[in-house]
Amino acid sequence: MSDLHERVLDWYAENARELPWRAPDATPWGVMVSEFMLQQTPVARVLPVYERWLEAWPRPADLAAVSTGEAVRAWGRLGYPRRALRLHGAATGIVERHGGEVPSSYDDLLALPGIGDYTAAAIASFAFGRRHVVLDTNVRRVLGRAVAGVEFPATAVTRAERDLATGLLPDADAVAATWAVATMELGAVVCTAAAPRCGACPVADLCAWRAAGYPAYDGPPRRGQTYAGTDRQCRGRLLAVLRDSDGPVHRSTLEQAWSPAGQRDRCLDWLVDDGLVARLSADTFALP
Repeated sequence: MSDLHERVLDWYAENARELPWRAPDATPWGVMVSEFMLQQTPVARVLPVYERWLEAWPRPADLAAVSTGEAVRAWGRLGYPRRALRLHGAATGIVERHGGEVPSSYDDLLALPGIGDYTAAAIASFAFGRRHVVLDTNVRRVLGRAVAGVEFPATAVTRAERDLATGLLPDADAVAATWAVATMELGAVVCTAAAPRCGACPVADLCAWRAAGYPAYDGPPRRGQTYAGTDRQCRGRLLAVLRDSDGPVHRSTLEQAWSPAGQRDRCLDWLVDDGLVARLSADTFALP
């Protein structure tokens, strides 16, 4: 292995956060749940929901046995609630195709409903110690800065980026799995997007971006994080009303949760079409 590998792995051994999905007794299902919840969501927000989720549904079969509405309700305010539907669908697929046990192979994981390339690779790597390229936002940023010399990666994974990550993957399965989580951790807590802590980075003197004088990102405009007043916020408000209700909700109650009416009705239709809300009558709604 190169000096880059050794330093990152040594840093991780000393600085890795203690998280329940990294614990020695973490199950493959626990790892899988964490991967769904951590997408675009900080660890601090995920932890309490993760713990309650596994208390309620410690196995895929437990989740598959309840309604999708219960999954959406338990998802709470994590955001992007379609992830709850996808996780429920994946759990159902695990029960139907794999006897209730999370499969260990990338191909079997990828074939499950709601699982894409990143999630399949992450579960195979983190739950089963398999050798896979795991490219989340944090990993891409670390490799982009340290090796490619760019501040931020492209909006979507490029062939050159995947080839770079593949070439850096250690040969041994267990070491490759640790390398994946170590680079992810480095991007999450040191090589952050807004304020990288280069003084705490174990590979600062090897970093191509730093050596080039920190050239500014010159690619397409990066997506902002505006939330207030968006359809996403509107959908979240409407879902919150339905989650907090013990039964069906009349349209008049939803009208009190958000205005203007046009945006509210559009978002309500979106929630129904996406399977997150059930329309019981013209003016009555509930979780599915």
